[in-house]
Amino acid sequence: MASTALTTPPPGGAISGRPTSAPATPATPAVPGPAPAGPVDPAPTTPVRTPGLAAHGFLPERPPVRTMAGTWVRLSELAGAAATAPDLDTARGLVARAGRDGDLTALRQRVSRLSPRNADAASLRVAVIAAACGWSALDPLAPAALRTADAAFLGLWSAVAHRIDHQQFVGLPTLALLNWAPERKPRRRLPVDQLARTEPLVPVVRWSPPGQPLGRLDRLMLATTRLEAHGSWLFRLAGTLAGRGPGDASTRTALRRLIRVQHALRAQLRGEAAELRAAPASARHGAVLAALAAQRALEPPVFLVADAVLGAGGRRAGESGRHQLRRYLPTAHRARLTALDRHCAPVRTLAHRGGPDAALYCEARESLIALRRTYAGLVHCAAHPGGIPAGGGLNTVA
Repeated sequence: MASTALTTPPPGGAISGRPTSAPATPATPAVPGPAPAGPVDPAPTTPVRTPGLAAHGFLPERPPVRTMAGTWVRLSELAGAAATAPDLDTARGLVARAGRDGDLTALRQRVSRLSPRNADAASLRVAVIAAACGWSALDPLAPAALRTADAAFLGLWSAVAHRIDHQQFVGLPTLALLNWAPERKPRRRLPVDQLARTEPLVPVVRWSPPGQPLGRLDRLMLATTRLEAHGSWLFRLAGTLAGRGPGDASTRTALRRLIRVQHALRAQLRGEAAELRAAPASARHGAVLAALAAQRALEPPVFLVADAVLGAGGRRAGESGRHQLRRYLPTAHRARLTALDRHCAPVRTLAHRGGPDAALYCEARESLIALRRTYAGLVHCAAHPGGIPAGGGLNTVA
């Protein structure tokens, strides 16, 4: 299926989607000034600088590790077997057997030797196993967890969490953004966000049995990755808005473009819906999504960037709500969002003002709410064979 790329919006025009048969250099939104167009970068006095994140969002710096080597092959095999197991008991039995055979203890002893990229690869596989076994709500360090999960697996889980300095990584950011690879080797080296936008993607760890078409859970995770790749535009616009006051002319321009990007992301998700509906449905996949939703672990990270700018988190607003949604992100990413919270505060004062800038701000918030609802429909489709509902917010599923 041809992927969709965002094209640079002409002045006063809308961002459009176009099928891409070959990768192209990614364009960036323009900022007002002497030149008619140019990259959206923070102004020299802007206190938030996100060079890496602005380039590729929350995606990893390089494509995820597709194949682990040596002893770690056992973890990849276990993750694949648990994800495709016919039921919960079978998945947990596979983990228990690996614990009895000493495989998990052997892996735990090697965690400290992992490179950062391979540590991320191990975290993906541990997250898949935890979700497949219904353990996504567990704290591996809590004594009560021993009554539910295999002790050797909990030891490996806590060791990986310590290695990546991220205790709560069993959520959508890990399960989606570290679980993709280009279907074919790109013809040339591409930035990771452009690679995820323009190349057909396949899962690193499949939730669907080998030899069968990808199921709805696999399709949802890949759609989330493409959403994040296109959403790198929001990072650039967030950098433009950081530190700007309501009277700044660039605030108005950036808000217009933020609205257009969010509309484009919504159109992209609608395009993913047909492919998702055509994929095989599975009650087991629905149970995995339900467990993640109960933990509020299904929020696409890119939405949190728009939240930091617009403060449009709905009933989740407030410190506790932000913490709940962001806890599945790595520490550095949470710090970036906290900085955006602080430096985009002047933009959020538009909610209490009048005039055209305030109207643009309200439209931007409404477009984010609509985007969330569209994603909620995609999740509903993945979890329930009945299809996508006409309405309903992300609160209903995440």
